[in-house]
Amino acid sequence: MALPSLPARNLDRDELEALVNQLALDPDRWHQHVAYSAEERVFVSLHRDEYVDVWLLCWTRENDTGFHDHDISSGAVRVIRGALVESNPRIGGEAAMRVVAAGESFSFEPDHIHRLAGEHDRSVSLHAYSPPLWRLGQYAIDERGVMRRRSISYADELRPVEATVAA
Repeated sequence: MALPSLPARNLDRDELEALVNQLALDPDRWHQHVAYSAEERVFVSLHRDEYVDVWLLCWTRENDTGFHDHDISSGAVRVIRGALVESNPRIGGEAAMRVVAAGESFSFEPDHIHRLAGEHDRSVSLHAYSPPLWRLGQYAIDERGVMRRRSISYADELRPVEATVAA
């Protein structure tokens, strides 16, 4: 997919949010990739260059990323159809949660840790990252309450991580 003219540099979070909002208004660029699976989240790389990558993600209620970060990349998300639930971990309490509905977007810096899950049976979102994703951090809390981070490839599907066994 050819994207509108982008600067030859990493984009900041505001530029990423503007990009996903602009792409949401042009379904001819992504609608043919919309598909759903209860077993795994459907995700398609729409664009990748040395400064930015863009993904289309399709969600059902069963799809859940688990808590994760985006390593060194800033990002932005635009919900096109349905809604997503974003959760952020909190020390000593339940995760902070919010519903991001169709037509809404948000952006974040690399230090942002969140979990996304489908709120409806058929939700669609656009995600952009800069610099492009290479690694992500996936988080789990073990039975002692210790948070652990596992580094994974950007090409792996994010899912909740089971608690690890205490050593």
